[in-house]
Amino acid sequence: MTNYDRCPVCSGTDIHEVFLVKDFTVSGTFFPIWHCNQCTARFTQDIPGDSEIGAYYQSEEYVSHSDTKKGLINKLYHAVRKITLSSKRKMVASALPQKKGNILDYGCGTGAFLREMQAAGWQITGLEPDPRTRNIAGKLVGQTIYPPTYINSISENLFDVITLWHVLEHVHLLHQTLKQLSRVLKPGGHIFIAVPNYTSQDAIKYQSDWAAWDVPRHLYHFSPESVKMLLPRHGFKLTEIHPMWFDSIYVSMLSEKYKTGKTHHFRALLNGLSSNFNALQNKEECSSLIYVAVKE
Repeated sequence: MTNYDRCPVCSGTDIHEVFLVKDFTVSGTFFPIWHCNQCTARFTQDIPGDSEIGAYYQSEEYVSHSDTKKGLINKLYHAVRKITLSSKRKMVASALPQKKGNILDYGCGTGAFLREMQAAGWQITGLEPDPRTRNIAGKLVGQTIYPPTYINSISENLFDVITLWHVLEHVHLLHQTLKQLSRVLKPGGHIFIAVPNYTSQDAIKYQSDWAAWDVPRHLYHFSPESVKMLLPRHGFKLTEIHPMWFDSIYVSMLSEKYKTGKTHHFRALLNGLSSNFNALQNKEECSSLIYVAVKE
């Protein structure tokens, strides 16, 4: 297990525990969430090592790896994904004058976004740590999906675009990963990073029951301020921040279940919509955010 004596995001030493959060998906174990006063990032303590963490993803409830459609919440996830895949494709395409190019999806899951980009004429590469999930994605796109270590053999300055859709919070080697991603991205190329935002209204409402803590799978818990400090360290210039409006609804549904033990869908819907209404005044308070940056 890893126990940090300094912030894994900025290396600051002014850190303290916030509360304990339960792993509702697999183990039922509680993990401490700590806060850094220097960069405002939060992080999970006592995390399993890189070789042990895989066991915490082995659940049919973990929809991004299993693609399960069991239950209303997972059905909602799939329905919304059809909409968000198209919006992500358009957002990524708008970054390139030619509207297509060479893209790396780091942590591609079951391959839905890769398939979306492939169908639009992009050259695709996918990296995914879980062998079972790699197999699902490979069958979907009709080509090999590689483990993350494959990035070491990729030529530098190869990709026009790199995407990480709710992935950066999972990687054990945060700074080494960003360094490698910068190496394989072309100068002037774009990186899209989507992560949960613990400063959102729904996170504040649900506190330790907020589903997007997702311990121990989520190793880091980013605020907008912490991302703005992190990206320049690896040669990225932040250019845009986009809200992910659907996430507050999905996360609130899970959070309500975690908090009460029951599926209060209407209450969760109201809480999610309330969080979004609050974020209309400041998009950086949305439940999840997409950070767009350029390699300088």
